[in-house]
Amino acid sequence: MLRVFGEAGAGVFPAPSVLEKELQRRYGFRRIGRTGAVRSRFYAISAERRLKHPAVVAIYETARRKLFG
Repeated sequence: MLRVFGEAGAGVFPAPSVLEKELQRRYGFRRIGRTGAVRSRFYAISAERRLKHPAVVAIYETARRKLFG
């Protein structure tokens, strides 16, 4: 619903800055401001206590490095 209002030019909504270019290209949205006060959390759920599968370990390590620097 926020997207519909935004597309109609009748509202604002929060979006991650990583999506800014895509939202501009696809919907014509424009950024009106930024804040560092909003935080996102990501969870990886596994049945195993330790990550063992090489692909899962690679995803975890890449995400940890890029998201949490």
